[in-house]
Amino acid sequence: MPKIAKNVAAKAVGIDRNKAYGLDEAVSLVKARATAKFDETIEVAMNLGVDPRHADQMVRGVVNLPHGTGRTVRVAVFARGDKAAEATTAGADVVGAEDLVDIVMKGTIDFDRCIATPDMMPLVGRLGKVLGPRGMMPNPKVGTVTTDVAGAVKASKGGAVEFRVEKAGIVHAGVGKASFDASALADNIRAFAEAVGKAKPSGAKGTYVKKVSITSTMGPGVKVDVSTLAQTA
Repeated sequence: MPKIAKNVAAKAVGIDRNKAYGLDEAVSLVKARATAKFDETIEVAMNLGVDPRHADQMVRGVVNLPHGTGRTVRVAVFARGDKAAEATTAGADVVGAEDLVDIVMKGTIDFDRCIATPDMMPLVGRLGKVLGPRGMMPNPKVGTVTTDVAGAVKASKGGAVEFRVEKAGIVHAGVGKASFDASALADNIRAFAEAVGKAKPSGAKGTYVKKVSITSTMGPGVKVDVSTLAQTA
């Protein structure tokens, strides 16, 4: 058995794989096992009762985590003139128009999140095959196509997390770092669950949130009792 697999197995000792823990207990179990030499990311995964192949069952949105993500986010803004200046002042890492499109088309993507003004979308649309598969294409539904570029940049830098359901009906995201207080992680997870709950599509039938689990980068997964998220989800 590879060393990494052995380590994960060792960390799983004391966790009942068949049990769904209350959120606070689940967070404590994950934090206690996040013992890598770096600050591990805490991730949440939600198994939803949707089939994203159908347009009326797509789940997508953005949430501003109350305690941020703990990671540095590089933001690119497609804008011209005054809006480009606003983006730069707000802290955008990369700002441009045709020149930035050319850079991205050549395969250089030195950013984590994309924002664009509405007038730039005909140009940015050419990047669909490049940014789309990475989940980085600007979209008005998640606030990344906007005239308020300064607000969008600050939100992205301050803890905004975009989510989109995958083919298997799973939506996941990083919601903090192992170094966060347990209460801060719980707050972030509840905020994420609330956002996913509000994004419930009209075509969803039956049980919407089927399973929830949390894990750290190098640790085992811990199932969460969905009912402990009910106050917000």
